[in-house]
Amino acid sequence: MIPYGRQDITDEDIDAVVDALRSDFITQGPVVPQFEEAVKMHVGAGYAVAVNSATSALHIACLALGLGPGDWLWTSPISFVASANCGLYCGAKIGFVDIDLRTYNMSPLSLEEKLLAAEKEGKLPKVLIAVHLCGQSCDMKSIYALCKKYNVKIIEDASHAIGGKYLGQFIGNCRYSDITVFSFHPVKIITTGEGGMALTNDAVLAEKMALLRSHGITRDECKMTHQPDGLWYYQQIYLGFNYRMTDIQAALGLSQMQRLNQYVYKRNELASRYNENLRDISIVTPYVDENCHSAFHLYVIRIQIPNIEKPHRKIFEELRKSNVGVNLHYIPIYAQPYYQKMGFSKSDFPEAENYYASAISIPIYPCLSHKDQDKVINKIREIVGG
Repeated sequence: MIPYGRQDITDEDIDAVVDALRSDFITQGPVVPQFEEAVKMHVGAGYAVAVNSATSALHIACLALGLGPGDWLWTSPISFVASANCGLYCGAKIGFVDIDLRTYNMSPLSLEEKLLAAEKEGKLPKVLIAVHLCGQSCDMKSIYALCKKYNVKIIEDASHAIGGKYLGQFIGNCRYSDITVFSFHPVKIITTGEGGMALTNDAVLAEKMALLRSHGITRDECKMTHQPDGLWYYQQIYLGFNYRMTDIQAALGLSQMQRLNQYVYKRNELASRYNENLRDISIVTPYVDENCHSAFHLYVIRIQIPNIEKPHRKIFEELRKSNVGVNLHYIPIYAQPYYQKMGFSKSDFPEAENYYASAISIPIYPCLSHKDQDKVINKIREIVGG
């Protein structure tokens, strides 16, 4: 089976992890801050907080921005459930903004309409999470302008997008957001096994997130309520969590960072080959906005249903039976049973529904050979036809 994604682990990666295992620190040691420094310097952000998953990063980002019971968080319906769950963890209510027809990211036009209606109802969101689906940035300039107008905080869920660019600059610099979150899951652009990171240009937000990732505990005398009892002393000043990244994970991530540009280049090269070889059949290949350079974490095709006799599900199943490990990213979050209890209606998100009815993620990852990619291309052409 040719998978839709997979990690690339080199001898250098293994050596870096072994060095961490043989060091004095395998949990919280010197490599975590080195990894944070490497990422923030690469993307041009002021501060970085490494954690054990992107979900954890989203959670502490929401908390740092003051999201709580009675507040609203809005996000895209076409994302992994974590993009919305992080708001529920804080006791907030969840809303969704429909996607753009071409990019599958949050639509600024839909956002503007929803903000106008919410202002009249007194239900404006406190936090908006803009999801950079597949590795392509949302139209952050437009989203930022709208959120500034309505005093809404912005988190970029860039779990798919490290190494991508928007308006010529690396995603993660937080020019148009308060916080950006990356994922280092094995099928993402680079991996730490499991892991994530929150980036910001705000020192106060960075400090709050750093405390929240480690039980809310500080050893800084300036933050304590009274003088320390001794050198051993610490205080818990927030209700935090055990969301820390280990030095073992950070060692892998630091090693992988050296190949980030290479990985993104290879993904774009594979995407170009797909574009060239799939352009004359009844599918829609990914659109990349002129302001973006996608990291191409995913390559999503859409079946042109009216032009093909086979249903979407049948094509998906035939590709799987042909050892092409396709997937579907994602089932709309509002369609999940847990969210259906909240009263969401499919009719409120027509573009998300159209996307779900026709999308298929096909294999793309740096070590995908042209030979295997050609097998994928030939199977798609054979099964889809048209």
